[in-house]
Amino acid sequence: MSPFLSSFLLPFCLFSFFSFSFSSKPSHKVYIVYLGEHTGSYAAEEIQENHHGLLFSVKNSEEEARRSILYSYKNSINGFAALLSDEEAEILSAREEVISAYPSEAKWAPHTTRSWEFLTDYEGLNQRGFGFLENDWQPSKANHGKDVIVGMLDSGIWPESKSFSDEGFDPVPARWRGICETGQSFKASLCNRKIIGARYYIKSYEAYYGSLNTSYSYRSPRDGDGHGTHTSSTVAGRSVSNVSALGGFAYGTVSGGAPLARLAVYKVCWPIPGPNPNIENTCFEADMLAAIDDAIGDGVDVLSISIGSIGDPPTFSKDGIAVGALHAAKREIVVVCSAGNSGPKPATVSNLVPWIITVGASSIDRAFTAEIKLGNNVIVMGQTVTPYQLEGKDYPLIYAGDAAIAGTAANLTGQCLPNSLSPEKVKGKIVLCFRGTGLRAEKGQEVKRAGGAAIILGNAIANGNEVPVDAHVLPGAGVSASDATKILIYINSSSNPTASLGRARTVNGIKPSPSMAQFSSRGPNVLEPNILKPDITAPGLNILAAWSESSSPTKLGNDKRKVKYNIISGTSMSCPHVSATAVLLKSIYPHWSSSAIRSAMMTTATLNNAQGGPLMNGDGTTGGPFDFGSGHVRPIHAADPGLVYEASYQDYLLFMCASTGVQMDFYYPCPKDPPLPYALNYPSVAVSRLNGTVSIFRTVTNVAQGKSQYRVSVDNPNGISVQISPKSLKFNDVGEKKSFKIVLKDKGTVMRGNGTYVSGSYTWNDGVHLVRSPIVVSFG
Repeated sequence: MSPFLSSFLLPFCLFSFFSFSFSSKPSHKVYIVYLGEHTGSYAAEEIQENHHGLLFSVKNSEEEARRSILYSYKNSINGFAALLSDEEAEILSAREEVISAYPSEAKWAPHTTRSWEFLTDYEGLNQRGFGFLENDWQPSKANHGKDVIVGMLDSGIWPESKSFSDEGFDPVPARWRGICETGQSFKASLCNRKIIGARYYIKSYEAYYGSLNTSYSYRSPRDGDGHGTHTSSTVAGRSVSNVSALGGFAYGTVSGGAPLARLAVYKVCWPIPGPNPNIENTCFEADMLAAIDDAIGDGVDVLSISIGSIGDPPTFSKDGIAVGALHAAKREIVVVCSAGNSGPKPATVSNLVPWIITVGASSIDRAFTAEIKLGNNVIVMGQTVTPYQLEGKDYPLIYAGDAAIAGTAANLTGQCLPNSLSPEKVKGKIVLCFRGTGLRAEKGQEVKRAGGAAIILGNAIANGNEVPVDAHVLPGAGVSASDATKILIYINSSSNPTASLGRARTVNGIKPSPSMAQFSSRGPNVLEPNILKPDITAPGLNILAAWSESSSPTKLGNDKRKVKYNIISGTSMSCPHVSATAVLLKSIYPHWSSSAIRSAMMTTATLNNAQGGPLMNGDGTTGGPFDFGSGHVRPIHAADPGLVYEASYQDYLLFMCASTGVQMDFYYPCPKDPPLPYALNYPSVAVSRLNGTVSIFRTVTNVAQGKSQYRVSVDNPNGISVQISPKSLKFNDVGEKKSFKIVLKDKGTVMRGNGTYVSGSYTWNDGVHLVRSPIVVSFG
């Protein structure tokens, strides 16, 4: 028994959780009380009783304590979630055995085929024996991720999709300890040898919003939204032929990256009540922490979490995903998270701790082009996946700002927000709207409401040339910022502007590709700038995958269309690409640490597009470490990285001591002078506010067969001298470790200013492997 809890063990009757309606005082809300790590083996009832005893110390009665508790985390994470007043939480947080007590807030949300084929073409995967499709005739060391278990924290799953068929699968691995939780429209028989487990977590959500409205969501693991089904099939969907999005777009064979992996589903995201609840989901920390705790106990190998914080990120010790992921990392479970969709604004990246792989989003080489011909015979190429078409003739063309009803805010007149357009001015016309405030598909719905014939949706300047496609409820297409400006200039210069909109088609082989998505959240890391985030990028723009058949392709309340597969964009879509790569690496190297798998992907990532040029941003600028981290993922190269940088649970605890001053485990007290955060043995180097000279040490582990000798080369950041010693490393055995020293010196030649960063890299090369690490430095 934990020495910090035994004194609070009271002779209470054991109890089980039950469903009830929360009618707490307004001053009470769900708090997470975090106690660190379980030590030893305890029965769930004993752990629960310990938590109950601690909770009773701030409650007036045993009954009140019993009714206030929501979750007792009992597999790896030691803690509980309960309804507490701020005063009660403050009392608990002051206790010696409590590491932190913080609110479970509604500030988390999901970060919302060809992509794997593109990765195949990108680095020649099929030619080198690492193919993804199940019917790939070539041998695969990864065996398509067979029997690796990936846990999905998301909005659930649509189990009937062909992407989740278990045909030909062996029995469920004996090591699996999870369950198939039943509920609304979800029977135990819907789990199979592919979906081997399914659970749902709703207590914190209902404590905040009240009982779930089951008319627009399922009180079960079933996905009523589509997001969770999409991410699950991107990681581990089966190979399904003759698939397309609505309207026949992206027709072909769809497959996840690890089609023979097993899926464990943890539904933690639920609709936000309101006039259109299916548009946005929210995910509460207490629910997510319970899911991660169960996933660890169930026996997952990889956790894929396409969820992040909204607004300012919480501190590391009060971040439910970060805390749960730390416990997963202790058990060498790889945790992959999305970076967020708040780009291209700097310092917006979320999921910032070093034990999480944080993934940005980039494009693939596919477009859905539709020709827009203006009345002055200028042709603009738009993109769309709407199945609707205009007649082959010219239509009157109008700018939404010229058709806004009286009272519309001046800075919003061109954005086609709900009930902002005048039907008298719009009817029968093509309407030029701009992105900005509001949802893209909702803008099309507004044009349709006002009687418009079609929508042209123009990018804002920040969106650049990147065009996410939408299955609009009327004919329409999206265009780049420069083309939108061109159209607007034409409208303003013509007394009778017109346009025609041609049929859209799927086009592969777009060049250059990939490029960084403008929506992908950017660095630097606002909580700990001595750790570079994001870590890596992967396909996340216009990705086709399975969808919930209870959700329309736009998720708009008035859109009654149903689809089996859908095209959407976000770092939520790029995250499962990296999760699948982790699954494949876990299949090849089952005994590799989670940090070794992270390192293998980061140090083998590329800075080039498929045509050999530099990775660019969607606005045409050259990308850098704050855009894509180490670069674009290359799964085949990651399978043979040569050297890896490893970090242990104890290393992460020391990092927390240095970065936050918080002792995350009572059995590992913080030393008086912990190593500085940049001392963590990470595959990238970031130093904030360099003033003079700093020395950093790194250790690499040889994972390649045979003897080897590596030599280092350096690309110095502007104004920084980088010296590495020794300059060569010689290895004789697999598993052998070598350390080296990096000295960064400010040469004083760069103009200083708040937020001035410079970047470079160093690379170890043995003639076969290139082990590259980015360097990012800001000046003091």
